[in-house]
Amino acid sequence: MTVSKAAPPGAGRVPGDAQPAPAGPRPRRVGPPRWLDLRLVLGVLLVLGSVLVGARVLTAADATVPVWAAAGDLAEGTVLAAGDLVAVPVRLDDVAQAYLASSTRPEGRVLARAVRTGELLPRSALDEPTGHVQLALPVQAGFVPPSLTRGSLVDVYALADPVTGATVAGGDVDLVVTAAPVQAVSGRGEGVLSTATTTVQVVVSMPARDAAGVLATIGGRGLVVVVRDDIDGGTAPGGGAPVAGAVPGSGAAAGSGSAAGIGAGPSGPAG
Repeated sequence: MTVSKAAPPGAGRVPGDAQPAPAGPRPRRVGPPRWLDLRLVLGVLLVLGSVLVGARVLTAADATVPVWAAAGDLAEGTVLAAGDLVAVPVRLDDVAQAYLASSTRPEGRVLARAVRTGELLPRSALDEPTGHVQLALPVQAGFVPPSLTRGSLVDVYALADPVTGATVAGGDVDLVVTAAPVQAVSGRGEGVLSTATTTVQVVVSMPARDAAGVLATIGGRGLVVVVRDDIDGGTAPGGGAPVAGAVPGSGAAAGSGSAAGIGAGPSGPAG
C-alpha cells in the first residue's frame, strides 16, 4: 500500500527566487477643497446673527436723544436766549416728539408757561412773540434784590421817596407792573463799585399796549422791585388774589405768554 506525503512548503522552489510583495491599500484621490461647505456657511451665519443681535440690544439700551432743558428758572413770558437752555441726552422712547430737540433753535420764542431748572422744554411751552415789548426800568441798586436775575418774575412799585431816586414829591405807593418776566439786568456793580445809589437797568417784557400806561403811572417817582419766589405768576406777592387795578400776566392775550401788567390807579400803601 503506497502512502503519499504532501510536499513541504517551499518544495520545488529554487533557492534565491523572490517572493511577490503583498498588495497594499489602494490610494484615494483627494479633490480640491470646497469653500462653500454647508457647515462653514451655517457657522458664519450664526456668528453674524449673534453680532447683529448684540449690537441691536446695546443700541436699544442706549437710545438717547439730545433735547433742550432749562439752564435756570424761567418765568412765563420770558423771551428765550441762547444761554437759557442746555442740551441734555435723555431716553424718551415714544414721547420724544413732544420735546424740543437740540437741533432746533428756539431763541426768540416766548415761554407760554414757567419752566424750572433742569426741566425738559416741551414744544407746547413755546409761543411766538406777538405784540410784546421790552421796557427798561431804572432802579437804584438799593431797591433791587440780590436774587434778581434773568427769568425772574417781579412786581414793580412806584413811590415818591427821594431815597428811591424820585424827582417828585408826594403821591401814593402804586403797583405799576405785576408778574412781569425779567429779560435782562445790567449796571449792577460789585465790590467797591457797588453803592445803594447806583442805577440798575431792569428790562421787563410786557404787552406793547401797556408800556405807555406804565411810564405815565411812574411819573418821575422812584421804583422798588419785588422778586417773587414763585415763577408761575398769576397772584400778588404772598400768594393772595390777583392785585386790584393791575392786569396779571395770566390775563394777557392768548398766545402771548406774557406775565406783565400795569397799575390802573393807586393800590394803597404797601405793607
